[in-house]
Amino acid sequence: MDTYIIEGGRRLFGHVDVQSAKNSVLPLLAASILTADRVRIRKVPRITDAMCMVQILRELGALVEWSGEDVVVDSSQACSHTISSALTKELRSSVFMLGSLLTRFHRAVIAYPGGCDIGLRPIDLHLNALKRLGVEIAEREGYIHCECERLRGAEIAIDFPSVGATENILLAAVMAEGRTTVQGAAKEPEIVDLQNFLNAMGGKVRGAGTDIIEIEGVEELRGVAFTPVKDRIEAGTFLIACAICGGEIEVEGAKEENIGLLLHKLRENGCKIHSKNDKIKIASYGKLRANRRIETMPFPGFPTDLQAQVTALNASCDGGALIVENLFETRFKYVPELIKMGADIEVKGRHAFVRGVPRLHGATVTAGDLRGGAALVLAALGAEGTSEVLDLSHIDRGYSDLEGKLKCLGAEIKRVRV
Repeated sequence: MDTYIIEGGRRLFGHVDVQSAKNSVLPLLAASILTADRVRIRKVPRITDAMCMVQILRELGALVEWSGEDVVVDSSQACSHTISSALTKELRSSVFMLGSLLTRFHRAVIAYPGGCDIGLRPIDLHLNALKRLGVEIAEREGYIHCECERLRGAEIAIDFPSVGATENILLAAVMAEGRTTVQGAAKEPEIVDLQNFLNAMGGKVRGAGTDIIEIEGVEELRGVAFTPVKDRIEAGTFLIACAICGGEIEVEGAKEENIGLLLHKLRENGCKIHSKNDKIKIASYGKLRANRRIETMPFPGFPTDLQAQVTALNASCDGGALIVENLFETRFKYVPELIKMGADIEVKGRHAFVRGVPRLHGATVTAGDLRGGAALVLAALGAEGTSEVLDLSHIDRGYSDLEGKLKCLGAEIKRVRV
């Protein structure tokens, strides 16, 4: 098991480049089997979620190779429509394969997906949408069996703007017969990225980024080389790290419109923010003020994937903050670990009441999920003394060389095998 040893109290200075978005790369990899032509996805981060998706494609019979920072997929020989439970239990995003497999093979068998333990995250929205497209679905012994003679366009209304369900509909409808209209679609930048990817392959998708998406089915898709959007969550993580530690850094690869509410909250804390094009500069000096209230919502609201990090920030600010988690019912599981570091946080259901303390102190804590683990790293960077963050497997799912990037900014952090 790998562990971070972190000596807190170092200010951060310098420049950091943001990796391609995990939440874009995964559905793009799933979409790569929609054509028998070769697909190149550029600048794929070496995170374990991406590696798991690559392994899923290989299990389906696709030839997948890393070429430097790029992933090249040749699915011309892909013949399997079944994904084993060994892989799906490791990766929630394996559910994206349902739409792609149904488009390619008209059938799919997949175990219920896994991922971080942050709530139930049922996939009913995915399955109900696929049924509207003509898919027959049966659930047996922990597996989902899907089959259709032909996917047909339909009017689909999503009860909640689920990112995964919206992306699965795009993957299933892009080659369906006729037109599909999605109402109540998720608006995240990663949805726009998938639309752009599919259109570059010859698809006819429009409306991504709004709550209504229209897909006109096409007969075939072609190969493409594509660079994904940058990771707004990684960008936000580094900005919050600087806010906690103090200093001045420039984050390249994040656009203000994609993390606008975070920047507003950081200004509210007392940080100085300047953004231009895809570069955001932050300066943090002196004691910061707590945010009165932060409430997670679907995009363009405050992202749930940054909730744990801003909770860590508010733990050592002046005053108190109320953090409301509206998307995942058990996403405060990291809080007891922050309390080990001296945080004063009380959780009641989906609400966390944070009373700022003068400073956190070093402790040994365990990363139980991806974003909660990142929050513990940030808290340790700003804490007094030495901390150990145990079990980095969750953090590795979404951050590539996190310790290397933080070291370049002046943090004292090292990765050790225990």
